[in-house]
Amino acid sequence: MSGTAARAWIEADWPAPANVRALTTTRHGLGVSQPPFDHFNLGARCGDAPDAVAENRRQLAEALGLPSPPRWLRQVHGIGVAHFAPSLSPQAKGRAGEGSSGLDAAATPSQPPPSLRERGGDGIEPEADAAVTSTPGTVLAILTADCLPVVFAARDGTEVAAAHAGWRGLAEGVLEATVAAMRSPADRLLAWLGPAAGPGAYEVGTEVFEAFVSRDAGASAMFAPTRPGHWNVDLYSLARRRLAAIGVADVHGGDLCTLSDPARFFSHRRSTHDGSGGSGRIATLAWIAPSA
Repeated sequence: MSGTAARAWIEADWPAPANVRALTTTRHGLGVSQPPFDHFNLGARCGDAPDAVAENRRQLAEALGLPSPPRWLRQVHGIGVAHFAPSLSPQAKGRAGEGSSGLDAAATPSQPPPSLRERGGDGIEPEADAAVTSTPGTVLAILTADCLPVVFAARDGTEVAAAHAGWRGLAEGVLEATVAAMRSPADRLLAWLGPAAGPGAYEVGTEVFEAFVSRDAGASAMFAPTRPGHWNVDLYSLARRRLAAIGVADVHGGDLCTLSDPARFFSHRRSTHDGSGGSGRIATLAWIAPSA
């Protein structure tokens, strides 16, 4: 692997089991996208040329030697969780019914937030903002450009998850939904907070402040007033607070700011303010290495 390619991602800095891999890509080191998506944009819905995105994703898989193509999601800033399980046999697929997508929704009001179960290997992108798998070689993928990516791993290395936690999803409970969708108990999980808009740069208004504080008065400590009706928000601390409340105490990361580091990261908010015309997306990946 060349030194240039090595700059294309940042390994998660956490004490995960040896068979668990997690990382976040950067905007340079690989890729062919042209400005303002230069160079390693992995988002297919942000305005970049489809052929460039496809080539960037191909380079990602090749440079990392991924055991399978990443399982991309159709992210909607919600709390849906996709569960990626082993592929069905051809016979089982037939029994699932003609035209079946391989998706079935979990489902009663007494259950945790709905979990979509994707069993096929047909490239369908579930509409969800988090994913869980216990299948070695299945690569989970979350796209961000200021929102907070969070990776989870079971301490015994048997399960991983990844969540897209923008302010809206974080407030609505996407992290809680992700942990609820995992088989591993919360106290047997560790988490890593990837690059996101940092507390010194991410200014928000009343809508965001109320979304958190109306549910949890203590969350106000994570907002620093800047001007009337505006605050700098600490997404990392909000995430740690939410995770601690459900029993996930072993949390790492939270020190990489997408807004203030244009050399390494895309930022939707920065591109909006500087008029550059759009922003690419970085990807956070997590998977369990297959047995040799």
